[in-house]
Amino acid sequence: MARTTLTRTTPLGPYPTLQPAANALDAVMTAADTVNFNQFIFDGPMLLVVQNIGVAAHTFTLTSAVDPQNRSGDITAFSIGADEVCVFMLNQTAGWRQTDGFCYLAGDHADVKFGIVRL
Repeated sequence: MARTTLTRTTPLGPYPTLQPAANALDAVMTAADTVNFNQFIFDGPMLLVVQNIGVAAHTFTLTSAVDPQNRSGDITAFSIGADEVCVFMLNQTAGWRQTDGFCYLAGDHADVKFGIVRL
């Protein structure tokens, strides 16, 4: 099955038209697809935002890709406490972008929400 592709948020700034329209500053957060898993187009610096909206801890995994030095290392089953948010900067595509141009990630529960912010 195909992974579910996440929508990326492109933030406004540093000098947006004032007053920004309603919802213009909202980030897109999407529940983890626990069956097909998730991906996003990885063509430049991104900020990965992971939120646990549940009442128990959950985990997510960020799948690495072999880099030019032949290294790889997944972030596996990273625990996020109840009602917590974590942020991970992906400012280098090497080591994270898969051969199809996507970055792969997975959450263990639909309470895990992903947001991808284009930097």
